[in-house]
Amino acid sequence: MTGLVARQAALVRALVAAGELPEGFDRHAIDTASKALLRKRSGEVGGHLPHVRAALGDRFFALFAAWAEGRPKVSTHADAAAFTAYLESISELPERSRRRRRLFRPRGI
Repeated sequence: MTGLVARQAALVRALVAAGELPEGFDRHAIDTASKALLRKRSGEVGGHLPHVRAALGDRFFALFAAWAEGRPKVSTHADAAAFTAYLESISELPERSRRRRRLFRPRGI
């Protein structure tokens, strides 16, 4: 990997996966961009789970941020599924969503 490619990869990790900040970048600017990307990501997941977002209200972003910290995005669908499982594991999944998960859970799970 060339030096530029390695620095770019490190920058992406710092932005979206709480990676170490590469030398020469402004911490405040990276933190601001990282928060904006996290808010965008939570909005995308909230769009896939409108009933969960509505039920959690103002707590949606805080719960999503706690779950997403250190987890790079795979896809919005994968994020929505994993976040729903996380909410269920901490007893924060709204009842309506728990019923839907039981209905659509593959057999044997």
